[in-house]
Amino acid sequence: MRVLFVLSRVPYPLEKGDKLRAFHLIRELSADHEINLFCLADEKTDPEAERQLKQYCSEIYIHRIPIFTKLFKLFLSIFSKKPFQVEYFYSRKAQRKFDDFVENHLPQHIFCQLIRTAEYAKKYSLIPKTIDYMDAFSIGMERMAKKAKWPLSFIMNEEFLRLKLFEQEVAPYFDHHLIISEQDKECISINESIEVLPNGIDPVFFKDVIIDKTRDVLFTGNMSYRPNVESAKYLVNEIMPLVWQKFPNTKVTLAGANPSPSVLALRSEIVEVTGWIDDISEVYHSAKVFVAPMLINSGLQNKLLEAMACEVPSVTTSLANNALGAKDEVHLLIGDDTESLAKRINTILSDDALGRKLSIAGKNFVLGNYSWRNEAGRLTQIMELTQN
Repeated sequence: MRVLFVLSRVPYPLEKGDKLRAFHLIRELSADHEINLFCLADEKTDPEAERQLKQYCSEIYIHRIPIFTKLFKLFLSIFSKKPFQVEYFYSRKAQRKFDDFVENHLPQHIFCQLIRTAEYAKKYSLIPKTIDYMDAFSIGMERMAKKAKWPLSFIMNEEFLRLKLFEQEVAPYFDHHLIISEQDKECISINESIEVLPNGIDPVFFKDVIIDKTRDVLFTGNMSYRPNVESAKYLVNEIMPLVWQKFPNTKVTLAGANPSPSVLALRSEIVEVTGWIDDISEVYHSAKVFVAPMLINSGLQNKLLEAMACEVPSVTTSLANNALGAKDEVHLLIGDDTESLAKRINTILSDDALGRKLSIAGKNFVLGNYSWRNEAGRLTQIMELTQN
């Protein structure tokens, strides 16, 4: 089957969740299908990206969005009813390039990742199409709006309302609808027609590595993404002071690409901000405790999958674990407020035997439930339902 992937970002390097999901699905599907890739680029493309992607894609077209176009589109979005992010990523020039790409490669199936790409493909009624919502973006935006200050809260709430409506409007144009977890499915307004397709985990995270535990408490993620920024600040400013009361020498590592100024401001003698890491698995293996204190995110947290696959005892919130489906006090520890999260961290730091028990159980849980190969196989079955 010739499958055309339509993405809002170049899926390499893998520093963002949407890139990671697209890259691994493309890689796995390429073993049995011809993959063509059309993606937008709103930032400078990594020189290594095309070389990596050409291993799995027959044809690649990257449409770059100039800075003046981005700013102009954001201005025009004020007068539109569509979500800001849909207007931001859509242009007539890109549509013409996309139409040419479709005409030249005659895909048998079109796979759109995120609703921000739906505008490009929705008119192709004769070609079976799948849309991957990934997360319940509208609900995530609503949660962020409630925690933000005005005027950002007003903008985010407006985006929430637009997203909620647009999620319903684009649904009829697609034959199949995907989302990353049951929790997100329950939050989106068209849940009866959505298939849950979780993320998998790269086998590299399961490798047996002996690395000294030189880091105490670890949090990872793209450090310019607002939910990660807020979680990093929450960990350092509110949770850790309670940990430091019992373990004053405990150090925190915030590892991930593009740290924002507010994340960089957290640096101190006991708070490390690494920036981009070439092999993030080594950072996981060096940590005593992984903490994902997510309070506003939707979706399945790749960071939790990766940490548990690397046998790092993990602490998170119910919100994050609802998508993961692990058992509290069996595979990880759960806390839903500042005091309980701090207490859970202290418990692992003071009990090596418990930490080891959680790390083994957590790895086995991820190994048994999350596989990119299995999810790509399920995606193939879904797409084949509408093939002639």
